[in-house]
Amino acid sequence: MKMIKTLVTSGLALGMLVNTLNAKEVNFEGKTIEWIMPYNAGGGTDQWGRFYAPLLSQALPGKPNIIIKNMPGGGSTKGANYFAEKATKDGLTIFASSASTQIPFVLGDDRIKYDFKDWYAVLSSPTGGVVYVSSSLGIKDINDIDKLKNAELKFGSQGPTSMDLIPLLAFNILDLNVQPVFGMKGRKEGRLAFLRGETNIDFQTSSAYLKEVLPAMAEEKSVPLFSWGILDDNGNIQRDPSFPELPTFAEVYEKIKGKSINDTSFKAWKALFTASFPSQKMLVLPKDVSPDVLETYTNALKKVVTAPDFKEKSDLHLGIYEQTIGENANKLKDTATSVDKKDREWITNWLMENYKVKF
Repeated sequence: MKMIKTLVTSGLALGMLVNTLNAKEVNFEGKTIEWIMPYNAGGGTDQWGRFYAPLLSQALPGKPNIIIKNMPGGGSTKGANYFAEKATKDGLTIFASSASTQIPFVLGDDRIKYDFKDWYAVLSSPTGGVVYVSSSLGIKDINDIDKLKNAELKFGSQGPTSMDLIPLLAFNILDLNVQPVFGMKGRKEGRLAFLRGETNIDFQTSSAYLKEVLPAMAEEKSVPLFSWGILDDNGNIQRDPSFPELPTFAEVYEKIKGKSINDTSFKAWKALFTASFPSQKMLVLPKDVSPDVLETYTNALKKVVTAPDFKEKSDLHLGIYEQTIGENANKLKDTATSVDKKDREWITNWLMENYKVKF
C-alpha cells in the first residue's frame, strides 16, 4: 500500500509538473474581459471587484481592459445563472461569487441553474462582517443589548436564502425582535435604507463596513455590536483582526444565552458562516477553460498580491485577510459550497418554519 501511495503521489506530482511546463502564457492584448458582478454597484462584493479589476488588468499579459458588468437580481442568482450559460472558454468572461451565490447553492434553491463543480476559483478572499444598530436606539455597545430585547428592529434584506440568512438566524438565536424588509438588491441597498432611517439594524461585510459605515459612526449614526469573527486553523472562531475590539457572535451567544456553542442552532449558524465567510468572495472561471488561461490568471493574481504596495492598498478595501490564489483557492471553493447533510436539514426546516421557504 505504501508503494502504491508513493507511486500515485509521484504520478500526481509529475502530472502537475508536466501541466505547468506545458502551460503557455495567454496574451490578452487588445481584449476586453467582462467581469460579471451579480450585485448593484457600491456593495461589498462590487467594491471588492472594483479594487481588484485595475490591478488584475495591469498584471495580465497584454493589459486587457476589464469591464465590470453589474447584474443584480435573485440575491445574485440571476448573474450566476447568466454566467453559467453565457461564459466563454477563452478567459474573457469571469464571475464574482460571494456568500449570496454560495448559500442558495448549498441549500438547493430552485432558482439556481449553476453548479460550482463547473467553475474553477483562481482567487478566494475571506472577509468578516459587522452587525451594527442605529444610535437612536440609545445603546453604546454590546453590553446594552438587553435594551434591544423589547425594541422593534427592522433589517433590510436581500431574502432569507441569500447571505442575509446568516444575520437573520443570528438575530433569531439572540431572541431579538427583528422584522426583515425583503427586496433589497444588495447589501448596499440595505445600508442606504439604514442611513435613511428606514431600518435600524444592519450588517455589512468588512470592505463596505470599513469604507462606508465607519464614516457614519463618526457622525454618531451607528453603533457596532459584534463581528462574525474568523476561523483559525482548527476551525475555532476567533476575533476578526480587522475589528479586534469587537466581540464575536460566538462570544455574544455564550454570554447572553449562557449555553455552549455546541448547541444545535449555533452549530447550524456556524455551518452557514463556514460556507460563506472564509471564502466569501471568489473570482471564478468556467472549469473547461484551457490550462493556459488558468495558469495565466493564477500567475497574474500572484503578481498582484505579492506587489510591495498591495498590503497598504488592500487593508482599507479588504481588511487584514490573507488572499488565496490558484489551486488552494479552488479547494476553498469546494469547502465553501459543501454543508453537512444534518446541518442543511436543520437550516431548511428553520427557513420553512420561519419564512415559508419551499425547497
